[in-house]
Amino acid sequence: MPLVLSNLGNAVQSLERALQQPLDEFSRDSAILRFGYTYELAWKLLRRVLLHEFGRTDIDGAPRRELFRAAAQHGLIPDPAPWFDFHDARNRASHTYNEVMADEVYRVAADFLPAAEALLAALEPFGA
Repeated sequence: MPLVLSNLGNAVQSLERALQQPLDEFSRDSAILRFGYTYELAWKLLRRVLLHEFGRTDIDGAPRRELFRAAAQHGLIPDPAPWFDFHDARNRASHTYNEVMADEVYRVAADFLPAAEALLAALEPFGA
């Protein structure tokens, strides 16, 4: 069954639009929200490709860091380390809210955009 990439593509475009807006608290919060759902789609698609295309049953239920390491081993992402940071920022954004944290997660969201775009390109051979 081919991988449907349109949801991730739409999410990446949505994040890009939010990051292009003049920065104020509303555009920042919008970018953080869009980062969150784009990140969620990205790691879930990575997991699915690793399971179904590469037969990596060992990552089923494994910690997210192991998933990102496996994705790098298979060339889906160049380096797992930034993805560890994306994961940490996503967790911080969903559990705590203050202005300093919001500014920090916004910066991570800006770093995440090119990584998400690269992932989308890497997943194209598996998609429909």
